[in-house]
Amino acid sequence: MKIEHIAIWTERLEELKAFYVNYFNAVSNDKYHNPTKQFSSYFLSFESGCRLELMSMDSVRACEKSHAMQVTGLAHFAFSLGSEQAVDQLTKTLIEDGYKWIDGPRKTGDGYYESCILDPDGNRIELTV
Repeated sequence: MKIEHIAIWTERLEELKAFYVNYFNAVSNDKYHNPTKQFSSYFLSFESGCRLELMSMDSVRACEKSHAMQVTGLAHFAFSLGSEQAVDQLTKTLIEDGYKWIDGPRKTGDGYYESCILDPDGNRIELTV
């Protein structure tokens, strides 16, 4: 058994797609659009086979959130980059490009080398080895 995909609602469909394509080498399908429901989506595929669905619909609105909030539900996505050097470099690139940095790079108590940044919608992304 495996997780087939995870989905995110967004009001910035194109911006979020570009973020994952540009920084995480995601490959996007063609945009799906249902004019009756005013629903649009992309499926982004990653080298590992994992997929992320980005969804937008006029009736779905963003809730206010803060990176400091710890609430039930999805907490973060983690991308394994393969080396500490890759974690350091992508963290540096994302910070220089204006994305919100939360923590790291650092060695965690459970043995991960990671940093944490926010995507354009404020979703936590962990960059790990």
